[in-house]
Amino acid sequence: MPSSLSITPDASRLTPYSIRLSLCCLFLAGCGVMAIATGALAVPRESREEKEVNLKRQATGGLFQKWTFDQDQLQKAPAGFTALASGEGRPAEWTVQTYADAPSPSQIVAVSSLCEAEPCDQLLLATGFKYEYPDLAVSFRIQAGASGIGGVVLGAQDASNYYAAVVDLAGATARVIRVVGGREVVLAHSPVMLKQTEWHSIRVQRNTIISKDFIETFVDGVLVLSVEDQALGLGQVGLMARGKSALLFDTFHAVPLFSHRPLSSPPAY
Repeated sequence: MPSSLSITPDASRLTPYSIRLSLCCLFLAGCGVMAIATGALAVPRESREEKEVNLKRQATGGLFQKWTFDQDQLQKAPAGFTALASGEGRPAEWTVQTYADAPSPSQIVAVSSLCEAEPCDQLLLATGFKYEYPDLAVSFRIQAGASGIGGVVLGAQDASNYYAAVVDLAGATARVIRVVGGREVVLAHSPVMLKQTEWHSIRVQRNTIISKDFIETFVDGVLVLSVEDQALGLGQVGLMARGKSALLFDTFHAVPLFSHRPLSSPPAY
């Protein structure tokens, strides 16, 4: 009998079968680690069948939308939108009002958020429209004598799962945030140079390059933020006001980016 036992495998005794078995075990172990890492966000992804259906629907052009709010009933919420509150606040009131100096006269959407605690986001989501790679643009401004932080929402599953690109018009800063399970992460932030005008524009594009998803944010026509993130996929789009804000919005565009069709009017840029 040998005087001691060795736990080191003898390479000369490894058969092709045992090598394959070892490699298979390593592969399965790696898959388990990946499953644990990716499962942390717990956000369902599209199946292949769902993706095919959604791509076909977007290819028909039915998701090319432009909302000017000029035909909506005054003092009511705009038709085809749903208001939600995220965080500590209660839902704000979004109403259609007249505004002579609007980029698209003469009606706009106004929101006043009375949030006292943070985080507190007020969402206005377009119902019946879902995009995976949207190109979004809107004009907005602070109401007279108020402060305001606002922008656009994309990839929204509900009030607890969404992306948003927002601009603090008083503080001249922009940021891209991701909210998953009600928990917010700031993906990117930057100071911005705002144009000397009352109305400003924000445009957000989500694109994919070699299996990597990018969210790019333009403020007053200038690219200010670009961030890579894949936590959320297909979802609703809309407008957002955060914190204690009083804002006006006009001419909201939503376009499937991969179609290469341009936005319909230069002011959206």
